[in-house]
Amino acid sequence: MTSTGEVEGRAGPPLGWVRRRDVVVDVALGGASAVECGWEGVGFAAEAGIPAVLGVLFGIAVGAVLVLRRRWPIAVVLVGIGITPAVMGFLLGVVGLYTLASSEVPRRITATLTSMALAATFAVMYMQTSGDVEAGRTFVLMLSVFVAVALTVPPVLFGLYIGARRRLMESLQERADSLERELSLLADRAEERAEWARTEERTRIAREMHDVVAHRVSLMVVHAAALEAVAAKDPARAAKNAALVGDMGRQALTELREMLGVLRATAAEKPASAPASAAVAAPVALVGGFEDGPSLDELEALVGQSEAAGMAVEMVVLGKGAGYAAEVEQTAYRVVQEALTNCHKHAPGARVTVRLAHREGEVAMQVENGPCDGSSAEPGLPSGGNGLVGMRERVLGLGGVFVSGPTDEGGFKVSAVLPVR
Repeated sequence: MTSTGEVEGRAGPPLGWVRRRDVVVDVALGGASAVECGWEGVGFAAEAGIPAVLGVLFGIAVGAVLVLRRRWPIAVVLVGIGITPAVMGFLLGVVGLYTLASSEVPRRITATLTSMALAATFAVMYMQTSGDVEAGRTFVLMLSVFVAVALTVPPVLFGLYIGARRRLMESLQERADSLERELSLLADRAEERAEWARTEERTRIAREMHDVVAHRVSLMVVHAAALEAVAAKDPARAAKNAALVGDMGRQALTELREMLGVLRATAAEKPASAPASAAVAAPVALVGGFEDGPSLDELEALVGQSEAAGMAVEMVVLGKGAGYAAEVEQTAYRVVQEALTNCHKHAPGARVTVRLAHREGEVAMQVENGPCDGSSAEPGLPSGGNGLVGMRERVLGLGGVFVSGPTDEGGFKVSAVLPVR
C-alpha cells in the first residue's frame, strides 16, 4: 500500500509531506481538530463522569491525530470511527474520509471503512435523538440517515474525484515524459540516418570519380604508349593518337566538372544550419540524381573508344530495349565501362566481347576477355582493387545480380543482371 506522499520505489518523506504547503495545511487542520475535540471533550467528560481536564486532554490528543492523515489515512479514519460515540471529531471524520478516498488505498478498504463510519454516525445520531418523543420515530430515523449520509458520502465522493484527477495528471505527465524521450530517440535516429546517408553519398561519389577517371585515364595511357611507339615511324598515326589523348582528357574533365557542379549546387541549396531531416534528404536526392548520367545508347561510343585504343572488341546486342529508368541505364553503362577499363589494365592484346541482352523485366550485360596473347605488355596502370567492388555495390543496390571471375579459357568475365523496375 502506497500513501499519498510516497514515491514509487522508495520511502516517502516524513508523514507524507512533499511540499512546505502540505506541512502548513496538515498542522493547521490538526490544530483545528485538536481545538474542536478539546472543546467537545468537556461535554464528553460530563457524560462519562470524569474530570473535565481529562476530557479536554483526551480530545486534544485524539484531534491532533489528523496531522498523520497523509501517512496513515486508515488509522486516522479508524480513530474517527472510534470516537464517534463520544460525539466529537467532526473535522477529524470528514477530513479523514476525504484523505482515505483520495489516497492509493485499495477501494475495498475504502468502501469498508466508509460503511463503518456511516453505520457509526447513524447509530450515534439515532441514539442522541431517539429520546425526543414529540419528533416521532420516523422523523428521527430519516434525520439520522440524512446526517449520517451528509457527514460521510460527500467527503468520500470528493476524495475519489480528487484522487482520480491526481492519477490522471500523473498519467498525462508520464505520457508527456515518454513522448519527450521518444522525440529525443527519433532525433538521435535521424542523426544516425543522416550520417549513414552522408557515408553512402561519399561512397557513391568515390565510385563515380573512380569510374570516370579510371576509364578515361586508362585510355589516355594506352594512347600515349602507342604514340610513343609510332612517333618516329608513323607521324600521321602519332598525330591521330595525340588527338585521341586530347579528346579523352577533355571528356574526363567535362565529366568531372559536371559531377562537381552537381555537388556545389546541392551544397549551396542546403543551409549550414539545416536540421537533421534535411541532412538526410540532401544525400538521398544526390543518390537519385541519375538524369544527367550516361545511358545504354552511349555504349557503342564507349566500345568505339576502346577499339580506337587498339583493343579488339566485339559488341553483341540481343533483344530491343524499351527505355529503362535512368539509374538502371547508368548502372549498366558503368559496369561495362569499368569492365573495359580492367581489360585495358590487365588483359592488353586480348579479344573482348561485350554482350547486352534485353529481356522481359530485366537487362543483362557481360564483358568477357580471352587470354592475353603475350604480344602486348601491361601498360602499368595503378589498380586500387575497387573496380569490382564498385560494380558489385552498384548492381546490388538496384536489387540485381553480379558475378565475376576467371573463365576456363584463361580469360576473365564480368556478368550483371539488373531488374528494370
